[in-house]
Amino acid sequence: LDEVDKMSMDFRGDPSAALLEVLDPEQNHTFLDHYLDVEYDLSSVMFICTANVLHTIPQALRDRMEVLQLAGYTEQEKTEIAKRFLAPKAIEGSGLDAAKNIVFTDEAIQTIIQRYTREAGVRNLERELSSICRKVARKVVVEGKGFQESITAEKVTEYLGVPRFRPSMAEEKEEIGVATGLAWTEVGGEILVTEATLMPGRGHLTLTGKLGDVMQESAQAAMSWVRSKADELGIPKEFNKKTDVHIHVPEGAIPKDGPSAGITLATALVSALARVPVRKDVAMTGEITLRGKILPIGGVKEKVLAAHRAGIKTIIMPKDNEKDLADIPKNVLDSMNMYLVGQMDEVLKIALAGPMPAAITSEVATATDVDVESDDTITH
Repeated sequence: LDEVDKMSMDFRGDPSAALLEVLDPEQNHTFLDHYLDVEYDLSSVMFICTANVLHTIPQALRDRMEVLQLAGYTEQEKTEIAKRFLAPKAIEGSGLDAAKNIVFTDEAIQTIIQRYTREAGVRNLERELSSICRKVARKVVVEGKGFQESITAEKVTEYLGVPRFRPSMAEEKEEIGVATGLAWTEVGGEILVTEATLMPGRGHLTLTGKLGDVMQESAQAAMSWVRSKADELGIPKEFNKKTDVHIHVPEGAIPKDGPSAGITLATALVSALARVPVRKDVAMTGEITLRGKILPIGGVKEKVLAAHRAGIKTIIMPKDNEKDLADIPKNVLDSMNMYLVGQMDEVLKIALAGPMPAAITSEVATATDVDVESDDTITH
């Protein structure tokens, strides 16, 4: 049952009601087809459903399913798939000779992945490769069968036009009130820059950037934690009565939600209030509580790979997510410093580029020497 999350209910009926009976092995041995008025025994049938998102599937129907999460391809995997399968298929489909007419360089394929596609799979990547092959095939027809083209990163722009997407990159300089977070999306991980700025006012907290309810609550929790720790952080106690705080997450047209930006929001707030810049080479993810505890989050693999693509070398994540590091490619782990934290104080000690007005004295658990063995165990 393909795209089961796209079901819709209208005056003709509700297909999910029929699926409730079809997918329940306790009921489907006497399933009655009302159109033919015939009973079917479906108890020995294995139904496989596919979906892009879970929240649109009715809860009762989801309870009758076993959910298997399939991670999207990494950039390296997409590159290999393109070299081994997609490019040869596109070349053959366009009537070209791979040995004589066209060659795709690795840089060209990576440019297409980063600047012309944004997806978990490779459907659009195959489409763009085919588009280039068709344009080269036209040149072969015009100039003769001896025409040869080596597709480089510059040639990709010539054939596909202006890039559609801007690759996420780390901040160029350390700034006050600007922290780098990590987000999970349906098409993979993303860098999520969070900005906080202060203005004279009466203590209003403004949140912009098309944030969902959960993310707005994370910002309020971060603000409450900062206010409760004002003395320890060297922040004036009365700042909430004389200062308005505006938190903005750029790319305002894109909806953003989830609790994993909690420590990023808190770090941006502390940086703005204490006037201490945040390190540009640090990205972070984790949920924050009112007591400053860091809770685990999901999508670790996609988030770490996004940070790696953006050139970030240091990542802060919750201690409870240590088990998820086994899924990350070893060459990526070896090139990064992973800090596993349990308290917000530890985050600030790593993320801030300068000393706080009041010293933070917390032990920081590091995982810089994480090594994923052949049996997928993690050793320090």
